[in-house]
Amino acid sequence: MEKKKGTQGRPTVSVIMPCYNDGAYIGEAVESLRAQSWPKIELIIVDDGSDDSNTREIIENLRFERKRLLHTEHIGPAAARNRGIAAAEGEFILPLDADDRIDPAYIKEAVETIQNNPDIGIVYCHADLFGAASGPWELPDYSFRTELLDNCIFVTSLFRKEDWQKAGGFCEDFTAGMEDYDFWLSLLEMGREVCQLPQVYFHYRIKAVSRTTRFQDNYANVQETYLKLYQRHRKLFQNHMDLYCTELRRNLIDQLMMNRKLQAEKEEQKEKDVRQIRTNQDELLMMSLRDDPLVEYVVSVRRLKPRFGRFLEKLLHMKNKAKKCIGRE
Repeated sequence: MEKKKGTQGRPTVSVIMPCYNDGAYIGEAVESLRAQSWPKIELIIVDDGSDDSNTREIIENLRFERKRLLHTEHIGPAAARNRGIAAAEGEFILPLDADDRIDPAYIKEAVETIQNNPDIGIVYCHADLFGAASGPWELPDYSFRTELLDNCIFVTSLFRKEDWQKAGGFCEDFTAGMEDYDFWLSLLEMGREVCQLPQVYFHYRIKAVSRTTRFQDNYANVQETYLKLYQRHRKLFQNHMDLYCTELRRNLIDQLMMNRKLQAEKEEQKEKDVRQIRTNQDELLMMSLRDDPLVEYVVSVRRLKPRFGRFLEKLLHMKNKAKKCIGRE
């Protein structure tokens, strides 16, 4: 294939796009690649066993200057990405799920950043949400200490194929999710640095039900996955144990304070509900005992002195029952 004028010396970026029954969205993802300002992009779509005929037809008919289509059984995103990256010809890799989008400047900015600093192994950006929810994606900004505690780097990040090979690719044991976090920890173990671009270049589609929501809703899965992450990267955590424990302690205190605040808000709401119930009871009392001259007095006392008012209210009810018993009502 002839190189376009002015593209000599510019590395190819292989965009790896797993797709499982996402025919309704993949056209948008590919269109965002067509709009890229970087001239050398190879698109590898991995049809991960889609059983939706419409999706299969759409994938076959998608047009892109350098497009390759691979077919797998339904092996999951981690394994599908590995198959695509193994077949990739590019020096740099950018995973992009079939239902997401990127801005035109993303690949160019990411490539130039990683080329200008050989210590950088991961380049990503800020992101926002669209679909079932919209707005900024409120991930914490990257820091090594934050990444030790939890993942703040999404999978649509640029990295070297060479580093993927050294790290052994995405671990395919993480079938429920978090394979990207495991991979980033592997690159950090290799001494790679991370750069987060300040612009919003990535758009993450939110669905009512997704692989991510299923993972987050399964407590046992979450617990098992984070334990596996620690065990696989034990050396990294032990080498930075003081930093790791400090971050754990800070987050524990944050959680305790948040729980305390939520408990206080819950108690305040409970008091409001009780006051509303008492107001409603007062109104009912006025309606049911409106002919009794003591009712207004009892209600007013109850508002000023709730405990004494409730005592008087009981006396009123006893009086009312007594009147019924002797036949005066």
